[in-house]
Amino acid sequence: MATRILIVEDDREIRKLLADFLKAHGSEVTQAEDGREASAVMMAEKFDVILMDMMLPYKSGEELIAELKSDTSTERSKTPVIVISARSKLDTRLEVLRMGADDYIIKPFDLEEVLVRIEVVLRRIKEQENSTEVLSFGSLVLDVGNNSLSYDGRKIKLTSKELQLLQLFLKNPKKTFTKANLYESVWDDVYYYEDNTINVHISNLRNKLKKAAGEDIIETVWGIGYRLKAEPT
Repeated sequence: MATRILIVEDDREIRKLLADFLKAHGSEVTQAEDGREASAVMMAEKFDVILMDMMLPYKSGEELIAELKSDTSTERSKTPVIVISARSKLDTRLEVLRMGADDYIIKPFDLEEVLVRIEVVLRRIKEQENSTEVLSFGSLVLDVGNNSLSYDGRKIKLTSKELQLLQLFLKNPKKTFTKANLYESVWDDVYYYEDNTINVHISNLRNKLKKAAGEDIIETVWGIGYRLKAEPT
């Protein structure tokens, strides 16, 4: 079955360039030229991945991501979003990742790189869906196949990257992960020292787990990285 991709981009040339390239590689592509059209299409159809610009007429990319991720009544909120934007400031990228975007590509971009990023995201989702593994740490239970996390029976909502990070910790309870370990395992890419992506995702993950469990489940090993606490309380 062809990969269903929604391209949200107001620049006609860029939109056509992406669409033609992805169609040539076997994808089924839908296009939206502004935020209002994208919102309607996202609510009406299901996609495997969404490529989204940030600076859009009527509704911004940030508004669309918030709208998509808040729709927890359906599977739609789990749709991976890859941002493709000319906005390269670190604060902007980190904020978009905090909102639930799965990846961020800065314009100008390489078409082959976009294809690889899509393949990486979809491969991880498929691996998770085919898994019957259930991981636990005290009252914390992660159903890998269903992307479902609960603490003492209460559901905890995490982004796909946060779930992948937690899965690494739960599978390797005694291992201390460096930032490079985590980035290369979850993002399947080379880690650069100045990249603050891991800090943001770990911080978000720890805050959500602490809110649910009342304590830090992941701890910092100063000068090295992060690990799961030795024992749950």
